[in-house]
Amino acid sequence: MGTASRPNPLAFLDEELAALRERHLYRPLRVMSSAQGPIVSLDGRRVISLSSNDYLGLTHHPRMKRAALEAVQQFGAGSGAVRTIAGTMTLHEELEADLAAFKHTEAVLTFQSGFTANTGVIPTITGETDLIVSDELNHASIIDGMRLSKAPRKVFKHADVEALREVLREATTKGRDGEGAPYRLILVVTDGVFSMDGDIAPLPGIVAAAEEFGAAVMIDDAHASGVLGEDGRGTVNHFGLDGRVAIQVGTLSKAVGVLGGYVAGSQALRDILIQRARPFLFSTSHPPAVAAACREAIRIMQEEPELHERLWANTRRFKAELARLGFNIGTSETPITPVLLGDSELTIRFSNRLFDEGVFGTSVVFPTVALDRARIRTIVTAAHTEELLDRALGAFDTVGRELGVISG
Repeated sequence: MGTASRPNPLAFLDEELAALRERHLYRPLRVMSSAQGPIVSLDGRRVISLSSNDYLGLTHHPRMKRAALEAVQQFGAGSGAVRTIAGTMTLHEELEADLAAFKHTEAVLTFQSGFTANTGVIPTITGETDLIVSDELNHASIIDGMRLSKAPRKVFKHADVEALREVLREATTKGRDGEGAPYRLILVVTDGVFSMDGDIAPLPGIVAAAEEFGAAVMIDDAHASGVLGEDGRGTVNHFGLDGRVAIQVGTLSKAVGVLGGYVAGSQALRDILIQRARPFLFSTSHPPAVAAACREAIRIMQEEPELHERLWANTRRFKAELARLGFNIGTSETPITPVLLGDSELTIRFSNRLFDEGVFGTSVVFPTVALDRARIRTIVTAAHTEELLDRALGAFDTVGRELGVISG
């Protein structure tokens, strides 16, 4: 039988792609041919980027580049193995010690990404006799981590401490069998900063509720790492809750400016993850350049406070101007500023017109967000100048009036 007459078992993928294109939901990848930064070369054009997670502008910081180059010269380009075989270098141990001190925890274990940190820790420490309680808007990596666990789960209304308390009250009263048999562990999981809306979890109330009912708290602090708290220590430190949150998941690929994730907590937690967390056991360790640059980032965040000052000054100014122009920017409290447009097709068209005007603002549409919650998701960084922000705001003004989103 020739290949021309052989049936294609994956033909349905073409139909699904065609449906996405017909609904104007298909998004091709834009290709960057420059260094990451406030201005980038994207699809052959120089544009102002409002779509990077490089909050502090560390991806191109000279100290970061120097640390990476020196590590390559000394240790080579790669680590060569998973860490349980022959891939644990002094750089990895030193990075984890630095992170533990920075986060005010006993120990840290690094993973290849924040996603693998969540999908590593949740199924490792929970099982059939446990219960996971999750905020309804938690990140996809938390959701996938829960799916990999055999533990039952309950969901509470977004950022609603009283709803959480009711779930915990019922769980501790009825137990895992409905007759009061206690769960071995009740794990309350929340994002620290919610990546779509930029709001901050009400962590003091969450921690108080968990302590009331004997539960442990786990927080995914990806978008708070390097942004909130003293020197960017995260949401736990921001609220003065050091020592009261059992598990903190962070990222090394946003404000830290490099790659990877980590789990911060007790020494026992680190040890059990080394023995059982599948993403850790079956993934090659970070290249030396990555580990060295991450270590340097921690030092920079503590030694160059002007980066955080500039990040927050830019954030306040950008939000105020968007609101003054008449855009709906939701309830964001962080550098993540959604420009809520509602309709997916309008949002994609708005993003494309911004690009025509020299501004890259990512459109976020269904199924990432609800059908009526499509938005342009923007992030300003410490690297943006006032001139760049003025130009970006001018583009929003022009496109907003053209498409009838704002008037005046």
